Amino acid sequence: MSFLRPRTGMVTAETALPGRTDYRFSVPETHHVTGRRIREPFEQDGLQTAVFGMGCFWGAEKDFWQHENVWSTAVGYAGGYTEHPTYEETCTGLTGHAEVVRVIFDPARISYPELLSVFFENHDPTQGMRQGNDIGSQYRSAIFYTSDSQREQAEAAAKAFGQRLAEAGYGAITTEIAPLRQFYYAEDYHQQYLAKNPNGYCPVFATGVSCPVGLFAPSS
Repeated sequence: MSFLRPRTGMVTAETALPGRTDYRFSVPETHHVTGRRIREPFEQDGLQTAVFGMGCFWGAEKDFWQHENVWSTAVGYAGGYTEHPTYEETCTGLTGHAEVVRVIFDPARISYPELLSVFFENHDPTQGMRQGNDIGSQYRSAIFYTSDSQREQAEAAAKAFGQRLAEAGYGAITTEIAPLRQFYYAEDYHQQYLAKNPNGYCPVFATGVSCPVGLFAPSS
């Protein structure tokens, strides 16, 4: 997705692009596939947020919107420093942001551990600052948690899945697990891209290893 020279090192707050105080592009209100809102206020109370980076965000978003119990999804940028970045800025590696999918979900219908399984099973979390030929810090594997509970479950899932990957001959998990400081929506044309462009190219680098939800899901 990027034709710019990849940057695999992380910038600092001092060296990141400055950004701006607001979006310079339009952000849609509703989901192209479901028709539900992708921006607050949502149509239902009690919804929660999960944010994942797993390489190209086009395919990552589709992995989640296809799940019948996910309320809504949107793609954007998180984990860096630049305020309201553009796609082109993110591709330079100078924002510190990863391409991410924001998942809005009803915990009564789908649990956070189940979302973690979708995350881990649909990319290769051992590749560092890349997914296949998509190279750069924006393609890193990342979980940005919104609560202590999400952090604990993400860490437990990474440990459990890491053991499964090791048994399958893979290296150590490189997934960043960090608090969500801010989510910035991506441009309109990126939202639900593979629904708008069914022939769009976004490779999947899944390992084929299953994620053991029962080993890290909280007890009821």
